[in-house]
Amino acid sequence: MKIIKRDGTIVDYNPEKIRVAIQKANNEVVKKEKVSKDQIEEIIKYIEELNKQRILVEDIQDIIEEKLMAFGKYQLAKKYITYRYTRELVRKANTTDQSIKELIDGESEYWNNENSNKNAKVVTTQRDYLAGITSTDITRRFLLADDIVKAHDAGIIHFHDADYFAQNALHNCELINLEDMLQNGTIINGVMIEKPHRFITAATIATQIILAVTSSSYGGATITLSHLAPFVRASYDKYVKKYEERGIDEKTCKKYAMQDTKKEIEDGVQTFNYQVNSMTNTNGQAPFLSVCMYLGETEEYKEELAMIIEEFLNQRIQGFKNEKGVWITPAFPKLLYVLEEDNIKEDGKYWYLTELAAKCTAKRLVPDYISEKKMLELKIDKNGNGNCYPCMGCRSFLTPYVDPKTNKPKYYGRFNQGVVTINLVDVALSSSKDMDLFWKIYEERLELCHRALKARHERLSKATSDVAPILWQHGALARLEKGESIHELLHGGYSTISLGYAGLYECVKYMTGHSHTDNGIGKEFGLKVMQKLNDKCKEWKQNENMDYSVYGTPIESTTYKFAKCLKERFGVIEGITDRDYITNSYHVPVFEEIDAFSKLKLESEFQELSPGGAISYIETPNLQNNIDAVLQVIRFIYDNIMYAELNTKSDYCQKCGYDGEILIDDNLEWYCPNCGNRDHDTLNVARRTCGYIGSNFWNRGRTQEIKERVLHIDNKDDE
Repeated sequence: MKIIKRDGTIVDYNPEKIRVAIQKANNEVVKKEKVSKDQIEEIIKYIEELNKQRILVEDIQDIIEEKLMAFGKYQLAKKYITYRYTRELVRKANTTDQSIKELIDGESEYWNNENSNKNAKVVTTQRDYLAGITSTDITRRFLLADDIVKAHDAGIIHFHDADYFAQNALHNCELINLEDMLQNGTIINGVMIEKPHRFITAATIATQIILAVTSSSYGGATITLSHLAPFVRASYDKYVKKYEERGIDEKTCKKYAMQDTKKEIEDGVQTFNYQVNSMTNTNGQAPFLSVCMYLGETEEYKEELAMIIEEFLNQRIQGFKNEKGVWITPAFPKLLYVLEEDNIKEDGKYWYLTELAAKCTAKRLVPDYISEKKMLELKIDKNGNGNCYPCMGCRSFLTPYVDPKTNKPKYYGRFNQGVVTINLVDVALSSSKDMDLFWKIYEERLELCHRALKARHERLSKATSDVAPILWQHGALARLEKGESIHELLHGGYSTISLGYAGLYECVKYMTGHSHTDNGIGKEFGLKVMQKLNDKCKEWKQNENMDYSVYGTPIESTTYKFAKCLKERFGVIEGITDRDYITNSYHVPVFEEIDAFSKLKLESEFQELSPGGAISYIETPNLQNNIDAVLQVIRFIYDNIMYAELNTKSDYCQKCGYDGEILIDDNLEWYCPNCGNRDHDTLNVARRTCGYIGSNFWNRGRTQEIKERVLHIDNKDDE
């Protein structure tokens, strides 16, 4: 018999624990209230004769209480109930205390690898984690229903970001309305920031806004470079005027002004990059930022925008210097390059930018690519028009929205309320391959997620604009009055709330015996599973006037937790639970052999059913000497899939100077193949982690996933 503990872990039945618990209560009552050893053994025998394969520890304790009262030992039963309650309080306190101790001691694998972009050794990160431990404790004990907490602990669902949930004012991610804040001014820490008159000033103010916004939220933020483009022209006009005042002819004035403008763009972009990567927000890390490069966002300032994009790409190709002075690949900002008619064809006016983007991807893993063509097909607003816009941070996409005041599309200034993820693998395994039972359990689990999402929404709905003025009063997300509720922004589609999912591959494989990539039985079932997610979101949206949306969850560290929970609950099942990770969202499993174009084409069908966010990728070798291959993939993305990326390699060993690929051995340890160096402090490793670049190493499950990634593209031209 197996015992399911409160945290979801499964242990072997041990009758001695029952004897000890009853005896402790026995010792606190008078003789006539005590039970005999024979009566204790009778209770144990009754439990064992139930012949349960698995039983909850709470059910065992309920049985003990009932038996004690059946023996007429009411005082003893009362003592046992008190003992049980006291143990529960101690257990909760010890969990928090132990977590804090492990974090501070620096010996916990979980904390050291919880986030691949956070260094748990530094004090700023520890402060964030300490606050997070407290928030999680409050969340578990006071803010969430017990069944939601138990399901989270058991890996049945994942309630994201409990470490920020105690504060009712924190949302998940956003598209910052930089245009409003720069053009109309803003206020940061009580200081009025007026409209800048030069590009370099605008770029600097943008970084200050980014720091303030990401310190008042969690998750990812995105800005677009088109909001900076008008200030390039302002700088150019200023330089023209300066030379005109010197009496220089018009042609020479424009020549010198353009030279000065390009130098200012170079300096401004460098300042932006330095600021973003050197600043630490209240989350204990550099801002989790994405930068959108979309020429189609502006006609008036398109030339200026192209100049900014070119400089961003050139500087990213160069990289950033590490503490040894070596150029390496930075994690942020993530770059998003939108493919469109003017930059996807070789005879297009801005093809040179796409070539530059391809070189940048080959060397530094970014930019990622959004197909304007496919997005216009998929993101249709209520007016019947297609829309193209960036994701919020890593992969979270807003739903199409038309501002009722202007009847025009609106994206910047909108946000996501939060995420709860369902473990599809657990749904499948809990059904024991009974298809009717699968759909019944699936329905129950989705309603559990729904209740958890409503808890997120209801907590956020209590916030007023005063809790984060930069967001709600000074333009990042709104221009509300002081003390005004943000409640209206949580309804009617202005913001989204995300139903995440993980492990579609393992779910389909277990239920059908096929991969969802088979273009047959497996794929058909996989699409039905995905459609069910969308149907539930549509139902909830209609009933509550909130934009519930299906989200292909990154689950960076949770992929390991889910895998461990599945093993504990169901044992090791070949091909399903025999790894230390489960597959992200709808992805083709990393170990499955498939070529790049087949993968992207197949995943595009599932991406359509993840309107709240998804990203596809292909794994490649070093393609720095094969840019034509990168361009071929980029063209395919434009025609076939909305959002995709190429995972190249960009590593460095500080001990020997090796700049090839740092490898992983069979024990899941990173090492330099040139000198054997295994010291994480002197290895610079950059890998895509669920859509964004990680550079502080990963937990065991994610490391195994990285090691098992197969290449999806050959590099024959590079051999």
